Amino acid sequence: MEGLAVQLPRFLPLPLPKHAVPFPTSSSTSTGFISLKKLHLSPRRRFPFCTPSSHSQPQAEQLTVPAAAVSGDSIRQRFLDFYASRGHKVLPSASLVPDDPTVLLTIAGMLQFKPIFLGKLPRQVPRATTAQRCIRTNDINNVGQTSRHHTFFEMLGNFSFGDYFKTQAIQWAWDLSTIEFALPPERLWISVYQHDDETFQFWSQQIGVPVKRIKRLGEDDNFWTSGATGPCGPCSEIYYDFHPDRGYDDVDLNDDTRFIEFYNLVFMQYNKKDDGSLEPLKQMNIDTGLGLERMARILQKVPNNYETDLILPIIEKASELANVSYGISDDQTKRYLKIVGDHMRAIVFLISDGVVPSNVGRGYVVRRLIRRVVRTSRLLGIKGDGRGDLEGAFLPIIAEKVVELSTHIDADVKNRAPRILEELKREELRFVQTLERGEKLLEEKLADAISSAERNGTVPCLAGEDVFILYDTYGFPMEITKEVAEERGVSIDMNGFDIEMEKQRRQSQAAHNTVNLAIGSGTSIADNVPDTEFIGYDSLYCKAIIASLVEDKLEIMVFYIFQRGTVHKGVVEVGKEVEATVNVKLRQRAQVHHTATHLLQAALKKVIGQETSQAGSLVAFDRLRFDFNFHRPLLDSELVEIEVLINGWVEDAILLQTKVMPIAEAKREGAIAMFGEKYGEEVRVVDVPGVSMELCGGTHVSNTSEIRGFKIISEQGIASGVRRIEAVAGEAFIEYVNARDSYLKQLCSTLKVKPEEVTARIENLLEELRAARNENSAVRAKAAVYKASVIASRAFLVGNSKQYRILVECLDEVDAESLKSAAEYLMETLADPAAIVLGSCPGEGKVSLVAAFTPGVVDQGIQAGKFIGQIAKLCGGGGGGRPNFAQAGGRKPENLAAALEKAKSELIANLSEKGK
Repeated sequence: MEGLAVQLPRFLPLPLPKHAVPFPTSSSTSTGFISLKKLHLSPRRRFPFCTPSSHSQPQAEQLTVPAAAVSGDSIRQRFLDFYASRGHKVLPSASLVPDDPTVLLTIAGMLQFKPIFLGKLPRQVPRATTAQRCIRTNDINNVGQTSRHHTFFEMLGNFSFGDYFKTQAIQWAWDLSTIEFALPPERLWISVYQHDDETFQFWSQQIGVPVKRIKRLGEDDNFWTSGATGPCGPCSEIYYDFHPDRGYDDVDLNDDTRFIEFYNLVFMQYNKKDDGSLEPLKQMNIDTGLGLERMARILQKVPNNYETDLILPIIEKASELANVSYGISDDQTKRYLKIVGDHMRAIVFLISDGVVPSNVGRGYVVRRLIRRVVRTSRLLGIKGDGRGDLEGAFLPIIAEKVVELSTHIDADVKNRAPRILEELKREELRFVQTLERGEKLLEEKLADAISSAERNGTVPCLAGEDVFILYDTYGFPMEITKEVAEERGVSIDMNGFDIEMEKQRRQSQAAHNTVNLAIGSGTSIADNVPDTEFIGYDSLYCKAIIASLVEDKLEIMVFYIFQRGTVHKGVVEVGKEVEATVNVKLRQRAQVHHTATHLLQAALKKVIGQETSQAGSLVAFDRLRFDFNFHRPLLDSELVEIEVLINGWVEDAILLQTKVMPIAEAKREGAIAMFGEKYGEEVRVVDVPGVSMELCGGTHVSNTSEIRGFKIISEQGIASGVRRIEAVAGEAFIEYVNARDSYLKQLCSTLKVKPEEVTARIENLLEELRAARNENSAVRAKAAVYKASVIASRAFLVGNSKQYRILVECLDEVDAESLKSAAEYLMETLADPAAIVLGSCPGEGKVSLVAAFTPGVVDQGIQAGKFIGQIAKLCGGGGGGRPNFAQAGGRKPENLAAALEKAKSELIANLSEKGK
């Protein structure tokens, strides 16, 4: 069929519950809806910036603050003040979790302005300035090695959206550097794009930088591109020279021992087309970035970024726990301390912004950083909490220092500190156990390497792939692996390890260091359709116009949000008028669940603590789902308390209030903002007086009594530190109760008992079932032992003195537990030394194996766990156990005969050799 998109009039009564529907993460051709969470929470569509301030030119330069007052916090504030006085609107840092599907984390200051640079959103201010928190992990292995690489850093930026351009950006960058921060002009070097004569001439002729301190560099260094296509342009960078005494000959601006690039000015003036050609943009923009840590290093006159007041206090806290002094430590110890100082900043701010350690996506980034800090700290000698409690955790102690330093970076970190510290403690203690398992795995790998070398007459060597698995999966430091291996006389295949590391580095770089700004990426018909105003709060019907047709889909556009439909009859054409209506019953169901979600969050905060926060939600017609940050399952009593609270609020028949107000006022009144949401100057506040106040653009009931009833269906963990509650309310609540009542009646009829007698009756039935199963197991075990007594005579002797007994047999369909009983009987029956291997096929597609070795066999270095594990691989499975007794399983019964034959031949070979 053919689909269509409908342009709606200014007033549109379509249902848009806040959490109801997912949004597409690929191009506009994807079928689906965009969540209302993507909208700005105001009755009118607004851009999430404040009202533009005057951008007239300043009348006088600011006074220079004395060098003694140059702290990292003061540098940040002076930068923002400098550009604020020049007409830039100071905007807050965006979250480290970007509202952009093309990147995993916020890696640049310009990311929040991407829609403006692409022309997808109109500018609300002509110029802006920010101090943006950023995360990059593509150079993680350089952290601590160089003087400037970080995973977490702050990028100070000034931006122009079609306002000023090259000359003004250059002039202000120079004034900031030489007047505001009083950097000696003679120590500043400039790089420009090799073909950008205009920029070169302005630096030399207007600013007065000597030509010998201006370097023309190629496309790789000084031409910024967002991708294969899209906005791009030349850039110019400012470098600080730590060693002007080295002169001007053979100067390399990439020499880290002499220069540091601290300010990058991007002149976004072209659009790169598919054929590689450049066309001028209609709106030329400025995108700059000044590294706060780098400027702090320069102004505080320290040898590297780590020794600034932004990071050094964290390093000193780690030094205290490790009982070392950073200042007099060797280079290796300093590197470890720098890693801790850097990574702890990244970890704390990531968790604060809602990233929970896990094995995927952003969660893996923070988990990897945590593990790197833990294993590095072990190298520093930190045990337990570093204060005598070997069962304790040290990460929270260091994190407290990060929180202390966070006030001027993100004031919310202190409020979230209890959750951050608890998450760190839990993750650290869990990982320590993983690290200990890694130690056991290392011992096994070393034993295998030594054994293999003995058989082949070669020098024992640990495979690079194994070293990398220990490093990446178990967090086991390569340095410790190398040290332990050398003690055992085993070398390491470092080439193989480096290959695996390079694979991971390339994957990480591809995943974390690209901002897709290609024009046309994700474009849709909505880009050419006027915006509409959502009127669905008050009206459920309107007329609309078909704006365009989309193949295989009927899409009605509102705010860039599409409503899908199916053409059942008639003809649709562009320009035709249609009627848009809301299903009243479904709207009511959604409203009930939406308001109940607000009440649920309020109840959770009362019952388990104010520090818990929303981690996701779904409002559907048949249920609601609410994800929240918490470290343990909720108790049954807590769930009951939550239900009682919510149903009490429902019974109180509280009248809801909705109003639009400035976001600052809303926050002052205590309104809860949803994490990761973008808000404008004015926001819509949904208030349940005395219970809940949240920023929300969705539809709600007018009175809590409309919810009728609330019931929690389930509570479970969905990720480390994240729990999920599913519940029903309103009509769905009635349906749920009626369905459960029907199930109970059927159960009572089947069991022939009253409802209050069901539990006792089921417990009796379960007890009877357990007794029957135990009796059945005993019978099967006796039968297996009988079979074992029959085959015991089949044991044969090997070795020169015929001293080792071997018995390898198949017991047909005997189950695993009975097979174990048979093996235990044979160990008692056959004289030591004896080796017993039994196999069976207890069911379709199932194989059971057991190996039982008496002490005389184990003493010869043959271990049941390792032996049976290798045999099980032939049957498509695995297993293990103790040196004298082990069990295994598999999925290929057809291979059992061959596997048992292999077991017999290996036992004969090994024990015959030992018996010589």
